Parts: sequence; structure tokens; C-alpha cells
Amino acid sequence: MLVKWIRCTVVDRRGFERGQRKWAGLLGEPGFRGQGGGWSRHRPGVAHIFAFWESRAFYDSFMARSYDRLAASQSGTFKDSQARLFEYRFDVKTGFEPRFTDADLVRVALCRVHEERVEHFKLMQEKVWNPAMAGSPGMIRGMFGEGAEHDFLVLSMWRAAAEHGKYRIERVERLALRAQTEADIASLTGDIVELEPSWTV
Repeated sequence: MLVKWIRCTVVDRRGFERGQRKWAGLLGEPGFRGQGGGWSRHRPGVAHIFAFWESRAFYDSFMARSYDRLAASQSGTFKDSQARLFEYRFDVKTGFEPRFTDADLVRVALCRVHEERVEHFKLMQEKVWNPAMAGSPGMIRGMFGEGAEHDFLVLSMWRAAAEHGKYRIERVERLALRAQTEADIASLTGDIVELEPSWTV
């Protein structure tokens, strides 16, 4: 499965949201698995969209045929758009599926990993971080993806803001020590996204 993560700064909120609803046109596309997104909790005006495709081939075919038509309605409503692609590697918790209807929040983390530490990082993700996140109340499902240039995506869906808050800072610090995260990661950026139900396809 292929994951596309788009982040942009919205300059015309009403126009952007109107255009976002036009992406319902994705439903007929071969290989399309689901799309959802919402607003950054910490950065005003920043929107995140997550789209899922069965494979890179289906995605490339869509980009060549239909993308421009669907994207036209949002032209001029945003700036600073960044899009990244990741290959799904494994679940965080169990049974990941690109469904947004039962979640309120998405937590997204982008990890750029030192080349010589990639294998260790992947192992720690599976052995240390996954069990810890899977045991957190309110965490519904998640996935771990691999991109270009040793970039990794950790995406988790949460039932409510309060539940995500229980995944506490001191616990994260303890896990980071155990997983030697500091030695693995060159840079880490992330965000908490409040999902907009009307953007779900």
C-alpha cells in the first residue's frame, strides 16, 4: 500500500474546504483505498491530507489521468504545499485500514534516520514503540511507512484528544531511551491533526 501525505498552508479557508469536498471524485479511481485529513492543532491554517492507494502503479496512473481535474478547484487556496510518498511497511497495533470515520485525531511523525541506523530504527519501532502505542487507551490503529532518503512515517489514529493526552511525555522519554531513538534519528517533525469529517473519502 502507498501513502501520500500532503501538508499545506491554507490562505482561503472557505475555498479550500469547498475544493476538498470535490475529492469525493476519487471514489471511482482504480486502486484508491481512502483519504482523510484535517487541521493542525498547533499551526493555524495548516492542513494535512492522507491518501492511500493499493500500489504505486495505481497512484501513478491516477496522477497522469485525473489528478489535475480534481485539483483544479483548490487552485489558489493554499501555499507551501509539500507532498511525500511512503510505502506501507507494517501496522502499529493490528489490522490497519485507511478508515477515518471512527477517529477524531491523527498523530503524524516524520523521522529522518541516519543511514547506518535504519535497520536498528525499524527494529525498535517494531519491538519497543509499537507495543507501547498499541497499549495506549484511545489509540485505534496506526501504520509505519518508509519513504525516500531514509524518511519514515509513523501515523496513528486516536479516538479523542483526551485519550492522546494520556500517552504521556515521561512515558515517551522512557521509551526513547530504551529504543536509543536519539542515536537513530537525524530529525523528527510531527503534528497532531484534528480530522474534518467532510474531507473523508
